[in-house]
Amino acid sequence: MAERSRFSAFHVALMLVLVILLGLFAKAMIDKASEPKVQAITRDGVITDIQKLSRLQSVAFSVDTIITANKSGTWQRLWQDEQKGLFVAHGRVLAGVDLSKISPEMVQVAHHDDTAHITISVPPSEVFEVYLDDLEVYDWQTGLFGTVGNDPKLLSQAQTSAKQEVMNKACQGGVMTLAAENAAEQIKGLFALTGATVAVVSQGAGACQLSASSAVNDKPNDK
Repeated sequence: MAERSRFSAFHVALMLVLVILLGLFAKAMIDKASEPKVQAITRDGVITDIQKLSRLQSVAFSVDTIITANKSGTWQRLWQDEQKGLFVAHGRVLAGVDLSKISPEMVQVAHHDDTAHITISVPPSEVFEVYLDDLEVYDWQTGLFGTVGNDPKLLSQAQTSAKQEVMNKACQGGVMTLAAENAAEQIKGLFALTGATVAVVSQGAGACQLSASSAVNDKPNDK
């Protein structure tokens, strides 16, 4: 009976040891899996990560403005074909930084005290697109007696003026400066999780005009 008790106690002790060992092994595996993976930060890697963003749109500037358009009357029609239009334009200017223009010389990476220090020179901001979302007809007058129909050329004139005015208002509102500042903050955020310190040197606001590769988009509702 005593031998059976000693035999059982031995098995219990052995099981406890095995449970403890399994627990320690499982903990070691979990700790190993949870260890952060250290990734070396290189200049080529930084350039690749940045250029993946391509055109970094950093601001969408909305504009509401009043547009007038006029057409002079002719004596053949006794000036009854004279027309005046008053329109409300709603548009947007999208601006940012073209990161595909970043060259290797514009990125510097240094390592001090196990910390990466990244310095990035960012190209000037530029206008990507100008949208004319809506063009509301507020008032349209035709001649003294209103006998002539609305001339579609007057609407086309208003659309052209509206696009330019949306652009002008956005420029006056500092859209290019906002685009440059916001782009710098977004680039810093791109490397925030790496633990590196990032300094972004902006080349400032570019010319407030459409670049050669940009587009003007019209989506007006004729009313």
